[in-house]
Amino acid sequence: MLKKIEGIIPVMITPFTESGMIDYPGVARLVEWYIANGSDALFAVCQSSEMQFLSLEERVELAAFVKMAAAGRVPVIASGHVSESLEDQLAELSAIAATGVDGMVLVTNRLDAKKEGGTKFLDDLNWLLERLPKDLTLGLYECPAPYRRLLSDDELLFCARSGRFAILKDVSCDLETVKRRVALTKDTPLAIVNANAAIAYDAMKAGSRGFTGVFTNFHPDLYKWMLTKSASNPALADELSVYLALSAMAEPMGYPKLAKLYHQRLGTFACTDSRVINFDIQERFWALDALMDKIVEGTDHFRRRIAAG
Repeated sequence: MLKKIEGIIPVMITPFTESGMIDYPGVARLVEWYIANGSDALFAVCQSSEMQFLSLEERVELAAFVKMAAAGRVPVIASGHVSESLEDQLAELSAIAATGVDGMVLVTNRLDAKKEGGTKFLDDLNWLLERLPKDLTLGLYECPAPYRRLLSDDELLFCARSGRFAILKDVSCDLETVKRRVALTKDTPLAIVNANAAIAYDAMKAGSRGFTGVFTNFHPDLYKWMLTKSASNPALADELSVYLALSAMAEPMGYPKLAKLYHQRLGTFACTDSRVINFDIQERFWALDALMDKIVEGTDHFRRRIAAG
């Protein structure tokens, strides 16, 4: 049976130890933080998790660990879909599926990986669908790395009508595209979930069934309030949406290491090392600590206002 995957879905970061291994006690604390802050599902083994820089063994172990740590409290979805050949993709996806995660996410740029065009995307997709477990809930992710590959309307409709897919992580970053996709997938199991902070509130009002952008690593509870409670105070929601959009503009300053620095401050884990970002972000991006202070201050400000009703 297809599982429902929607709401506030953090794209999980992966803490490492100073020796370069995955810090599983840190991952466990991170899972608890996400859940305590209103997350509806967890997206493990995604680009924010540095999946392109994890071995297949690490991707599988990480997906299995997050599923275990969540302990059924929220659904866990995972990708780890990074290979180029279909045979290698099938091997990695089958290994992820065997972990028991609630949903497995296919990366759109891995289908027709060589950009041949024509029907190659659907040909590759059908090849995988014929071989993956038929009862496994699937998702789609327009991952920006190694390049952003947006679904065409016809491809989206095929996936929505197949009955196999529960979610599209929409990376169009375009409100009109989100609106069109919501309309196209109406009365199908496929939820369109936007990943761009600048349009997050407007996308929710247009029918995006949640949010799954990178700043779910900073304040998922604020996005959750905006999704579920904003009708009670639309003026505050408008203010909050501006703050969330501006905060997310810090993403180019060394993310995901940026989010690790934030969680180091919180005490979630100690090491901020990243396999993607191998430079000192505080040295490269001047006043980064001051900016982080302002993000923390703004987050606390809106939490107080929400709590005050």
